[in-house]
Amino acid sequence: MAAGRSRIPATKHSVERFTLDNGLRVVLAPDRSAPVVGVAVVYDVGIRSEPEGRTGFAHLFEHLMFQGSENLEKLAHFRHVQGAGGTFNGSTHLDYTDYWETLPSNALERALFLEADRMRGPRLTEENLRNQVDVVKEEIRVNVLNRPYGGFPWLRLPPVMFDTFANAHDGYGSFDDLESASIADATDFFDRYYACGNAVLAVGGDLDVPEVTALIERHFGDVPARPAPVRPDFAEPDLTGERRESYTDKLAPLPAVAAAWRVPDPIGDFANYLPYVVLAEVLTDGDASRLVERLVLRDRSVVSIGGYLGLMGDPYDVRDPTALLIEAHLPTDSEVDKVLRTVDEEIERLATDGLAPDELGRTQARMATHLLRETDAALGRTLKMAVLEQQRGDPALLGELPRLVGEVTEEQVRAAAASLRPERRAAVEVVPGGGAR
Repeated sequence: MAAGRSRIPATKHSVERFTLDNGLRVVLAPDRSAPVVGVAVVYDVGIRSEPEGRTGFAHLFEHLMFQGSENLEKLAHFRHVQGAGGTFNGSTHLDYTDYWETLPSNALERALFLEADRMRGPRLTEENLRNQVDVVKEEIRVNVLNRPYGGFPWLRLPPVMFDTFANAHDGYGSFDDLESASIADATDFFDRYYACGNAVLAVGGDLDVPEVTALIERHFGDVPARPAPVRPDFAEPDLTGERRESYTDKLAPLPAVAAAWRVPDPIGDFANYLPYVVLAEVLTDGDASRLVERLVLRDRSVVSIGGYLGLMGDPYDVRDPTALLIEAHLPTDSEVDKVLRTVDEEIERLATDGLAPDELGRTQARMATHLLRETDAALGRTLKMAVLEQQRGDPALLGELPRLVGEVTEEQVRAAAASLRPERRAAVEVVPGGGAR
């Protein structure tokens, strides 16, 4: 083993996979350590799939999936899950939309029925559509328009970094686009993307595999088969010159900046992508990390700084193109240009001089701990396995991630750092508007 690296074993998860005749892929992950099950359905549709003129539609449709279905009235899903002592939710990402429940294991069939019923068809009515458009607009007001740093950087950076509509547009959506959405749009979106062949069902936790397999066949086996749509190629060229933009946030009390660099394909080139995941942690995770120690503790030129892969923060659930981001909030007397120059200096120093003794091993051990903690609960494992099956056809990769992180070498981290050149960078600056009154 190379000096400074951690020897991290793989984590063994029991995984069963099969596909129903209608094309639905199924992942089962039994773990009988607690009487709890997690159920997740992941559809291969997200923000990048939205058509022009319908920004925010993937998220809007996620809301519509909770407004009743063929056999259940509005709010029935809520009542049946919560009545069994469970919790539920859904979320929209760049490349997928997920729906999940956590319940006592004796209520598993209830969750399977609910998900199968809305997979057959949600209750798409004009009343539901107009109501949920209003709900989403209010969510935008609360999370973006009326909040300091709202939408920073995940909404503000893509149009600086990317050129295509799929990668650059506002994933929350414009009010005009949301208000002009129709039932015909919703029906077409469902028919196109919410097909069995475009979905993965994952069930994890306290389950008996033959029994659950029979239940899945009973509830999902007769959902009409529809093929998955052809997924567009969202690729676009890397930057050949630095791009910078700024905007004024009237509610922001302090300046802020986010910088991003394109990274290798997270799926097609995973071996070369993984060193960037480790690099982000080396640079920003903890008081001993490079940029925290220099910019926060020594220079005091930033109040806080963080780094991560993917615009929505999870390095293992995104397709290409994506980026390594560094986000910092500054005191009022600090300069964004100086902060970016210091970031460049520290990245170059790492690439040239390498890592300190045990710096890599310490970072890898911490990353492995985070991975294990995130997947300790049944739902955490279930959701991540569903996405790994959807995007890679490999849910068992979840157990391999700690080991793979530990196998990243110092040379790989240094090479990744050397590629983060200013001419490949996109950056967006928040100019404070004086704070809320």
